[in-house]
Amino acid sequence: MNDVVAVIGGGIGGLTAATALAAQGFAVRVVEQAPEFSEIGAGIQLGPNLLRALDHLGLRDRVLANAWAAPNLRVNDSVDGQPIDCIPVGDGFRERFGQPYALTHRADLLATLQEACQANPAIELMTGCRVDALHEESDRVVIGLAGGETLEAPTVIGADGLWSRVREHVIGDGKPRVTGHIAYRGVLAADDVPEDLWSPDMTIWLGPRTHLVHYPLRRGTLYNLVAVFHSDRYTEGYDEVGEVEELWRHFDGAHQSVRALLERIDVWKYWVLCDRLPRRGWTTGRMTLLGDAAHPMLQYLAQGAGMAIEDGLRLALELARAEGDPQVALPRYEEQRVLRTGRAQIMARLYGEAFHADSVTRELRNEMLRARTPEQSWDSMAWLYDHDPVAREPQVA
Repeated sequence: MNDVVAVIGGGIGGLTAATALAAQGFAVRVVEQAPEFSEIGAGIQLGPNLLRALDHLGLRDRVLANAWAAPNLRVNDSVDGQPIDCIPVGDGFRERFGQPYALTHRADLLATLQEACQANPAIELMTGCRVDALHEESDRVVIGLAGGETLEAPTVIGADGLWSRVREHVIGDGKPRVTGHIAYRGVLAADDVPEDLWSPDMTIWLGPRTHLVHYPLRRGTLYNLVAVFHSDRYTEGYDEVGEVEELWRHFDGAHQSVRALLERIDVWKYWVLCDRLPRRGWTTGRMTLLGDAAHPMLQYLAQGAGMAIEDGLRLALELARAEGDPQVALPRYEEQRVLRTGRAQIMARLYGEAFHADSVTRELRNEMLRARTPEQSWDSMAWLYDHDPVAREPQVA
C-alpha cells in the first residue's frame, strides 16, 4: 500500500494528524508501539487555539462534552497565600477569542480522537508495532518493525514523542535536555476533596522553585493535582511512583492551603521534565516530525498538546495543497510551524522561571500581575490563542 501516509505514534498528535489527513482524502496507517492507544497523565488545558483546530475537524463539541468549564484562571502566592491574579475565562473570554477555555482528562481527548479514527474507513490503526528501522528510497520509505515485518509508505510522519525514533533518523541530535524540573501528579475523586479546598477554577500556587496546579476534571467528578519542583533526585523516568519525602522536602515552606491539598494524595506518579531548544530540520525527503518529536516543550505554557494538534491539521492541509507530494508539502509544513512552535518552546521556559521566582523577582512578578486588568491579561495571550492553523502564514510562498 505505497499510497498510504504512515503516522508513527498514536498519541494526541498522531491521531489528530490521521483524522486531518483522512478529511483531506488520504488513506492513513497509524503505527503505535504500545499494545493499545492510551495517554499517560491526567489533566490537560484546552485553550482556544486547540479548540479552534478541533472545531475545523468537527470534534470540538465531542471533546467539550466531558470537559470542565473553569470560570477563572486563578494565581496565588504559595509563600504568603495571597492572591496574585484572577483571569476570567467565561463569556467575555469566549467573545474575545471566539472559543472557550476548558479542562479535560488526557484520556478523554485521546478517546475522542481514537473513536473518530476507528469510524473512518480511510484510517488503519496498528498497535503493538515498534519501529526499529527507517530506510528512505527515491519514491518511498521502508519501515522495519521489531518482529521483522516491513511497511512501505511514500510519506512518513514521526509523531512518536519526546524519545522519537523518527527524529533519530531525521535529525539525529541525541537525547532531549533533562531540565531538573520534576512533576508529581495525582488525581482525587471530587468527594475526597474537602469543601474548603475545592475550587471550580484552574488554580496555580507559585513558590520559589515550586508550584502546584489544581482543577476539576470530567464535569467535576475528579480533581487533578500537579506539583512541580526543581530537583536532581531523578534524572530520568515517567509515570513512576514518586517518593513522598522528596515532595515534602521541596514544599516544606509552602502555605498551609498548598500543604493541605498535597496531603490528600496517597500515591504520586512522577515525570522528569525534558525539552529541547527550537531548531529547524524536522524534514528530510519523505519524512517529517510532529508534536513532541519536533518541538518538545515544558508544560508551563500548557501547549504541548495544542501545538501537536495544530501541527496535524497544518500538515494535512499542506499535503492536500501539494496533491500528496511530500517533497513539496513537508518543507512547507515545517516552515509554517517552526517559528510558532519555537516561540512556544521559549515562552514555556520563561514562564517556568516566572512561576518559580524568589526574592525580589517574586515581588516584582506579583506586583506586575496584580496591576493587570482582565483585558490586558487576554491581550497578553493573543499571540497564542488567536492563531488559526487553517490560515497560512503570509511569508511562505
